[in-house]
Amino acid sequence: MPLDRANAPLFAVPNEFILPAPQRFELGKGDTSLYFFPTPGIAAVRLEVIGKSSRSLLPTSQALIPSFTMQMLQEGTKSANAQQLAEFFDYHGAEVYPTLSYTQEGISLLCIKKHLAHLLPTFISLFSEAQFPEEGLEKRISQRKLSLQLDREKQSTRASQLFRKGLFGPSHPFGQEITEIHLAEINSSILKDYYHNHLWKDCCLFLSGDFSEAELEQLIRTLEQLPFKQGAQKVALPKPRLTATIEEERDSAVQSSIRLGGWSIPKNHADYHALAVFNTLLGGYFGSRLVKNIREDKGHTYGIHSSLAELESYAYWVIAADVKKANQAEVFEEINREIEQLCTVSADAEEIEILRNYLIGQLFAKFSSPFDLIDQFKNVHYSGLDFSYYENRFNYLKKFTAEDLMHSGQSYFSSLNRVKIRVG
Repeated sequence: MPLDRANAPLFAVPNEFILPAPQRFELGKGDTSLYFFPTPGIAAVRLEVIGKSSRSLLPTSQALIPSFTMQMLQEGTKSANAQQLAEFFDYHGAEVYPTLSYTQEGISLLCIKKHLAHLLPTFISLFSEAQFPEEGLEKRISQRKLSLQLDREKQSTRASQLFRKGLFGPSHPFGQEITEIHLAEINSSILKDYYHNHLWKDCCLFLSGDFSEAELEQLIRTLEQLPFKQGAQKVALPKPRLTATIEEERDSAVQSSIRLGGWSIPKNHADYHALAVFNTLLGGYFGSRLVKNIREDKGHTYGIHSSLAELESYAYWVIAADVKKANQAEVFEEINREIEQLCTVSADAEEIEILRNYLIGQLFAKFSSPFDLIDQFKNVHYSGLDFSYYENRFNYLKKFTAEDLMHSGQSYFSSLNRVKIRVG
């Protein structure tokens, strides 16, 4: 039958959304898990080794030690210097990059399958043979010092820093401001100590590629050479201390970077799907209430966005925008007005259907490439969930109502215990 290009294809929502669970293997003594995502016909391989961060064990003055340790892994090993490592990986079309957050530390390899066996010995050497040469360290310290100066000048970056400070408090690891003083704590000796005693604890491996059963068995035996450690210690974090308002005046600024947010719920909470939909309608996509009001109707910003975020056991929401300085007070008022309206007045049927179709399409788009499987699995795995999270989300998106969203907003967005930030 010839294609009818005069008419768009009919839109239909699938009846179900089922994702195949990754294959799980145990390495060593069974205390390290590898999650494998088969990608038949795809020549590329992606391998991630991610462990729990030991940042909380360090004094607050040493907050930069984990990031510098990870960045220095490719500055030289016992058998190759930084240039040789770079040329080796480049020659084979491979990319090696660190993974770093407040709670995780790891390293990843992206390459073509035919080169994997040749690349692995050098990749594995990064886990135990890094040398942390002084020359490379001094260069990175200098670069970071410049980066810190630039970050303070960037209003948007500064506003995000101050928001975390306002939400958690200046003495909390998640609210701490990083300054040049922290750079004074960095030296090769302390990086080596962190590298040998704290990295690669309680690791999980995430692998995607087209492997036969025999190839996968051989690869697992090779990966068991990695120096995994168990028993990552966890220090109790101080209780967050919220600061309601932080303002940083900049007389020459034409715009203000603003943030508004508060505490929320994590992905594993029963109400999370409803809250995520409410957040999207408020400011999570281009057709949101905040975009229509503050960008399209009033022209106070090029963009405004509302997000849900998690840091370890803490969950929060935050609205971010760069607005005309003269209108920043009005923008805060309009944000509050839109939140209140969504919490008290049901959205009409047409707006709900547009939102529903957008979110279902967005959900499917999250899995448009083989590597997306790893990213989306990690996104829920560290919250104690699996791929059923997305199946449950799909089922919720098909049936949610305007009343559901209104109730969610009343429960989690109506509190006035918020953090308000303005820079500019």
